Amino acid sequence: KETSSPSLGKDRADTVIIGGGCVGVSLAYHLAKAGLKDVVLLEKSELTAGSTWHAAGLTTYFHPGINLKKIHAYSIKLYEKLEEETGQPVGFHQPGSIRIASTPTRVDEFKYQMTRAGWHPTEQYLITPEKVQELFPLLNMDKVLAGLYNPGDGHIDPYSLTMALAAGARKYGAQLNYPVQVTNLNSRSDGTWEVETPLGIIQAKRIVNTAGFWARDIGKMIGLHHPLIPVHHQYVVTSTIPEVKALKTELPVIRDLEASYYLRQERDGLLFGPYESEEKMKLQESWVTNGVPPGFGKELFESDLDRIMEHIEAAMEMVPVLRKADIVNTIAGPITYSPDILPMVGPHQGVRNYWVAIGFGYGIIHAGGIGKYLSDWILEGEPPFDLIEVDPNRYGKWTTTEYTAAKARESYGFNNIVGYPKEERFAGRPTERTSGLYDLLKSKCSMGFHAGWEQPHWFYKPGDVTGYKPSFRRTNWFDPVGREYKQVMEKVGVIDLSPFGKFKVKGTDSVKLLDHLFANVVPKVGSTNISHMLTPRGKVYAELTVSQLYPGEFMLITGSGSELHDLRWIEETVTRGGYKVEIENLTDEMGVLSVAGPYARQVLQKLTNEDLSDASFKFLQCRHLKLSNVAVTAIRISYTGELGWELYHRKEDSVPLYSAIMEAGQKEGIDDFGTYALNALRLEKGFRAWGAEMNCDTNPLEAGLEYFVKLNKAADFTGKQALKQIKEKGLKRRLVYLTLETDNVDPEGNESVWHNGKARTIVIGNTTSGCFSYGVQQSLAFAYVPMELSKVGQKLEVELLGKNYPATIIQEPLVLTEPTRMRLQRKGESPKI
Repeated sequence: KETSSPSLGKDRADTVIIGGGCVGVSLAYHLAKAGLKDVVLLEKSELTAGSTWHAAGLTTYFHPGINLKKIHAYSIKLYEKLEEETGQPVGFHQPGSIRIASTPTRVDEFKYQMTRAGWHPTEQYLITPEKVQELFPLLNMDKVLAGLYNPGDGHIDPYSLTMALAAGARKYGAQLNYPVQVTNLNSRSDGTWEVETPLGIIQAKRIVNTAGFWARDIGKMIGLHHPLIPVHHQYVVTSTIPEVKALKTELPVIRDLEASYYLRQERDGLLFGPYESEEKMKLQESWVTNGVPPGFGKELFESDLDRIMEHIEAAMEMVPVLRKADIVNTIAGPITYSPDILPMVGPHQGVRNYWVAIGFGYGIIHAGGIGKYLSDWILEGEPPFDLIEVDPNRYGKWTTTEYTAAKARESYGFNNIVGYPKEERFAGRPTERTSGLYDLLKSKCSMGFHAGWEQPHWFYKPGDVTGYKPSFRRTNWFDPVGREYKQVMEKVGVIDLSPFGKFKVKGTDSVKLLDHLFANVVPKVGSTNISHMLTPRGKVYAELTVSQLYPGEFMLITGSGSELHDLRWIEETVTRGGYKVEIENLTDEMGVLSVAGPYARQVLQKLTNEDLSDASFKFLQCRHLKLSNVAVTAIRISYTGELGWELYHRKEDSVPLYSAIMEAGQKEGIDDFGTYALNALRLEKGFRAWGAEMNCDTNPLEAGLEYFVKLNKAADFTGKQALKQIKEKGLKRRLVYLTLETDNVDPEGNESVWHNGKARTIVIGNTTSGCFSYGVQQSLAFAYVPMELSKVGQKLEVELLGKNYPATIIQEPLVLTEPTRMRLQRKGESPKI
């Protein structure tokens, strides 16, 4: 065991990392190795105190997400060579791991996950019961239908891993100081920090909170309430089991998903860790209200075997040798959960130079990759790839302690639940973030959860099977969504879009700021456009709708999930460039209704004296008007691609506005529609979605966004130089538009795209989003493929639930937008619908 004497060593640092668990130490190692001078880590007691030291140490390539697999893969590759690099043994075992399927639905889930594995370089196989038994001969095979096998998986000793990372960090020049407690944080006007400790003050350019279950206390010092809660996680270790001792090779880790536990070999015995149901699992709520007890470091909680008895019995049935084993050790320790189990990683909105890497339910497998990811982001000014799902800014003021506790319970209990597409989880809902229409609509539809908001997915009619019925195949919403699609294409529909992020930007430098932020031109007064914020490397950081309402006053609209993600980027640009502007976040104050379909104008015209004709109110124009005495900012735009307006108004006016529109549209057969129909409508029109077709992994040229990128505009917008180079070098891949011949299953996005070439059938790309096209009655998807395979007419295959379906690249879009149809009609051409 190493010792350290408490000292600060220096009074200035580039980066101060607060917390010496495996994540904090990994970040210190990566920053120092990348050449950053003056990296200081402060730990209040000793390295690994908190959650790291008692972790079960599991490492796996598997993750149902897309880019978090990159984090897992990097961690494993790093751990494989860390001992050689640092001279410190890490106790890394790689016997592989097997997830067990014992229901047909679980087999479907494995197939669903395999379709997402093909375009990732990590090894993963769907294996037969025979192969499962060969790899783990001690299993009772009665219930085993299949296994999901990752050969490179295993487990590592968390203490040794952290010490090896610490040795590496010191080798490259980082200082790890402990025991040194951070007692206060003061932000200075220039964006730097004063980090107060009993030994003095360190001035830091930036601070990174990696404090584990103390992260909340650190956040409170600067007025932030990080939504984190410690949960009790128990695992048991057995004495020597003769059958285990007799084995020639180490057993793979198994995860019995239906019984919700993991089990691995520990020396000549077994280690076994269950995840109890949300009713039985235990939160350490007192720590949330009163803070972590002073002095808590390497203590444990009282174990409670009664709480995990049903899991122990299930494990004895699956691994019968357990029946004869004695339990020699029970570990019950705290691990930190965020509401959705995913960590919070990156810079925080509203505070300058404050970064977090907190909320790790699985810190050991994430530590290596997150250390590298954050180090790259800190040093290069943008993330190396897109990880929006761990953005700390996905949470906001709506994330109360009650919500966090309800979600942490649910997430812990659902640890091994079947991961369906379009998954909804209902604990803690609704939050305070409900639109003005929530009470009116909640009984009429299936609601989805978007950044704290409730938003209708689809609406019920008599005879429908109502409620949330998840499936890997077409389910109860399939026909109703078709009905809503038809409603918008043939009549007129209304959708609640209140969850949009909405910002007002005004001031002397507003035009100059937006010209620098966005790749598109700044719209004129009374006009609207679609604009993209790019990263310095030319990736798509965000897509927003920009309207200039008055000279120098703009309204910016973004998707619900990227509200604070985008606001942070804008605020940082303002600070860095010293722009004289005011930014106001109006997301919670404003409601949004969209009215779309061929009769949209007819209905709205009944409610106003303003001329809504095409000649007077053109596509992509915006203006203030009154509809039935409700003041709205109306933008003639619609994500459906049909004739439509988005109506921005005070949240308290949502009900009178909605009621007036519904009343006015009786003759035209007006009705509601939800986001599932909206998705089908936008895909048919070839509209890209941020987070799917474009994000920090893609540049706008390969995403087919050239129309919105004005490389010849005078302003040197962020990413302009990088884009010019990308254009000069030529693209390696591009987004294409596919129709698929499927049966009872439709693409969702992130499926493997195969090509049957001369040599063999190989994976050449991936879908980004997809759905059933109710217009042409077949499946439709966007996909990234190599340039040489991107021509219209090219035959490909898309893998869905373990089967490859024929796909053809077609000319986009399937259905022309309403403005394009009108333009062609004026020219005397007949447009396709």
